[in-house]
Amino acid sequence: MSLDAKIDAARQLLREVLALHGPDRVAVAWTGGKDSTLALALWRGVLRDAASGASGACGARPLALNLDTGCKFPEVMALRDRLAVEWGVTLHIARPDVPPGYPVAADRAVCCRDLKVAPLLRALRELDVAVLLTGIRRDEHPDRAARPVREPVAEPPHLRVHPVLDFSEMDVWAATMQLGLPHCELYDRGYRSLGCMPCTLPPEGMQGSQGAGGERAGRAADKEAMLASLHALGYF
Repeated sequence: MSLDAKIDAARQLLREVLALHGPDRVAVAWTGGKDSTLALALWRGVLRDAASGASGACGARPLALNLDTGCKFPEVMALRDRLAVEWGVTLHIARPDVPPGYPVAADRAVCCRDLKVAPLLRALRELDVAVLLTGIRRDEHPDRAARPVREPVAEPPHLRVHPVLDFSEMDVWAATMQLGLPHCELYDRGYRSLGCMPCTLPPEGMQGSQGAGGERAGRAADKEAMLASLHALGYF
């Protein structure tokens, strides 16, 4: 499947989401990374096209849900804040409710539950989200290889839709260049996957990231091994 065909299929999927759910209860899970930025750009384009066609989505601003764990890279947060203004995004930042001095990454499973999963589920309830668009891809992690494009979630009840699920890492970069999208400067420094700072190695520490280790080799190995458990808890 060509890149143009994948982009067209993603746009068609998002047009179907818009037709079924409208613009107001759809949010993009936007991390500031390359994949979710592409998903946000595609959704923004679909809303813009619908507005030009004088549909019910006229004037709708894309809603983006960002999880700010308090230990994200400042470069990622800077891109997020700048693009939210430039692209006219309604940005909802979900932050964890943890005490000062919380032991970040001491127990990665508990840390991800408290800093990511709990704020995500709380925000979905507060915003009354019907559809959450994500930037996950099949080829980035074995746990995501068999995910359906449309993924119903029971609690809180909503539908997760993954418009770039069938894109490869190179597809994402090619689409980013083709569509003229910005990207975080950390990628230019050698990072390939951006998580929280305590769980993301700098390029010089990413042994194997260009080979067998793959795109997410810079992520903490114990956290990567528990992605299926985090998904079961409600993470994407």
